[in-house]
Amino acid sequence: MDEHTFLVNRERAVDYLNSLEKVFVNDQFLNWDLENRIRVRIISARAYHSLFMSNMCIRPTPEELENFGTPDFTIYNAGQFPCNRYTHYMTSSTSIDINLQRKEMVILGTQYAGEMKKGLFSVMHYLMPKRGVLSVHSGCNMGKDGDVALFFGLSGTGKTTLSTDPNRYLIGDDEHCWSDNGVSNIEGGCYAKCIDLAQEKEPDIWNAIKFGTVLENVVFDEHTREVYYVDRSVTENTRACYPIEHIPNAKIPCVGPHAKNVILLACDAFGVLPPVSKLTLPQTMYHFISGYTALIAGTEDGILEPQATFSACFGAAFIMLHPTRYAAMLAERMRRHGATGWLVNTGWSGGSYGVGQRMKLSYTRKIIDAIHNGSLLNAKYEETPVFKLQIPDYVEGVPSHILHPENTWSDAQAYKETLEKLAALFKKNFENFSDYKIGNDNRLTQEILEAGPL
Repeated sequence: MDEHTFLVNRERAVDYLNSLEKVFVNDQFLNWDLENRIRVRIISARAYHSLFMSNMCIRPTPEELENFGTPDFTIYNAGQFPCNRYTHYMTSSTSIDINLQRKEMVILGTQYAGEMKKGLFSVMHYLMPKRGVLSVHSGCNMGKDGDVALFFGLSGTGKTTLSTDPNRYLIGDDEHCWSDNGVSNIEGGCYAKCIDLAQEKEPDIWNAIKFGTVLENVVFDEHTREVYYVDRSVTENTRACYPIEHIPNAKIPCVGPHAKNVILLACDAFGVLPPVSKLTLPQTMYHFISGYTALIAGTEDGILEPQATFSACFGAAFIMLHPTRYAAMLAERMRRHGATGWLVNTGWSGGSYGVGQRMKLSYTRKIIDAIHNGSLLNAKYEETPVFKLQIPDYVEGVPSHILHPENTWSDAQAYKETLEKLAALFKKNFENFSDYKIGNDNRLTQEILEAGPL
């Protein structure tokens, strides 16, 4: 849209907020790295939105609030009020607008709280690279010895579940920066999916849901207030939004040293990617730029069964610059700090969706444990056909036969055809990036192209 249309929508939002008896104002921070902290002001009409952002952004101390000053970015959330559909560029009653020059965001016609969270994330994807800081859509945790792991993955891949590990410190579950100082969480809270949530499977997330947590779209008994996490009648995309302090082993402040492992999570609905494979640096860049997963039923509106999808840098909806810009920054940091890349399939085994079974969470956790403790680096590896992935011969606690996906399929020909089908989808998607340089290094660009499937 143009500047004039933005100002029309801004005026509409401000007029609506001014008509109310009271509004809620949150002055908060983004990024736990003090050198690269951003001050944000969120003005909203609903207590729900104010509490949500209080949980999701970094909460200032009384002293920091007293000296907050002029915000670096402001949100006007008038989501209860529609935009004017006769305004130029408007195609519905909903409009979410970001003006980078004015450092403002306007929300009209939607009361989905996630718009504020993801809007600010998009802004960080613009501001941070300009400072030489990599912004990433990832979970992050740290071991007792200071080894940091980044978890990349789209919704439904297990990013929040796997980064929330009772044996490791949680730095954050969704949005991070990697600067010369190390890794830092952008947010002050977590936004976990809670469909089918069970205490025995995810105890940390279960216990984090207490007073102060916002639950979205869940069904509950109005008398006992018991929540039915298995109830999908509203949507499968049920959520819990809580301050990161609700996780007992959260690392406060949410910062850590440079990453040792970069874990790319894919929920492979085709069932042909191995449960784990070790990646070369060019392969890590190829799969990072590709951002492959499957849209899981309920995560995206209108998706009733998983579909293959590619989201550049595992966050195409939020990145402001070309994907290769972020890939170049990630490659440089991984090379400089000696990080290892891994591809972990949390999706199907033994066949595609509808035939095979979803990978057991207990197996995936064992794989992640082996990455963290370094034992996977000492395994013997075998290269797969087509995707040229390095598969380990042994992971403690995981049946060896499932490490090679072809072993789990009853129909070898169907496996081969499905593998080639997925490879073709990868190659078609990567045509969008084949003409771009990665930084100033043409050679790395060629290496990345060659790191894809045959």
